Amino acid sequence: MLKNRSLIDPSDFTREEFREIFDLGHQIVANPEKYSKSCEGKILATLFYEPSTRTRLSFETAMLRLGGQVIGFSEAASSSTAKGESIADTLRTVECYADIAAMRHPKEGAPRLASHYIHMPLINAGDGGHQHPTQTLTDILTIERLRGNVENKTYGFCGDLKFGRTVHSLIKFLSNYEGVRFILISPEELRVPEYIREEVIKKKGIPFEEVDQMEPYMGQLDFLYMTRVQRERFFNEEDYIRLKDRFILDKEKMSYARPDTYILHPLPRVNEISTEVDDDPRAQYFQQAKNGMYVRMALILKLLGIY
Repeated sequence: MLKNRSLIDPSDFTREEFREIFDLGHQIVANPEKYSKSCEGKILATLFYEPSTRTRLSFETAMLRLGGQVIGFSEAASSSTAKGESIADTLRTVECYADIAAMRHPKEGAPRLASHYIHMPLINAGDGGHQHPTQTLTDILTIERLRGNVENKTYGFCGDLKFGRTVHSLIKFLSNYEGVRFILISPEELRVPEYIREEVIKKKGIPFEEVDQMEPYMGQLDFLYMTRVQRERFFNEEDYIRLKDRFILDKEKMSYARPDTYILHPLPRVNEISTEVDDDPRAQYFQQAKNGMYVRMALILKLLGIY
């Protein structure tokens, strides 16, 4: 049972428990009206200490489409944090008003710490450059809807693999499945952190390559997961400017890909995917964003024990 559990890290749930969420997500996609009143009388608190568009709005839309209500804040400056209130006190207060909460914070580990002070379910909506588990749920639901399953496929990750929390979470999740292979495409300065390489990829014996070119590997990929180089994670502007345009996916590079190679991106994009790619049927990043709403609907229902 997932009732009253929190999701902070992809390792918090078993494969079987995630399977429950994905199966329910597929059912919601097929028949959303069936679930339109499931959360009547329930309240979701969205506690976003860092800017967000898709994640925050998809959580809020998910709860509203389930018939529930939403409270919360969209930046730290609009909360009592600006007055010096601790995360623990904020969460304890919010628990007086809400049944479940989604929290984004710029500091790694903040949602885990917060979860120790409350009894209601808490969902990590992104903590610094660490984890983003609900984006991973979004990615997996999208992969399953496009290709049926996640096993026995080659996944390319391109761009900022050092600070990209979506990449870290997805690699960690996919590492639990048979036959996966990773092509990690990035400049040397933005390679995956050592703990991901050593404690996840190598520890589980997953075949992988770290490369600094995109074109020679496009034909090997089932999925290419693009990421932006994140200005907010850099300590100086010079490094950001030097690296931000290192990999740009355009029509020419798409010509190297197979007809069944799908392009994913957690968004927002800056210029790492040219808009000329948007009309390519292999470009699935906007549908991916829509799937995020469905899978968050499923997660909310499971953590509240409604389904």
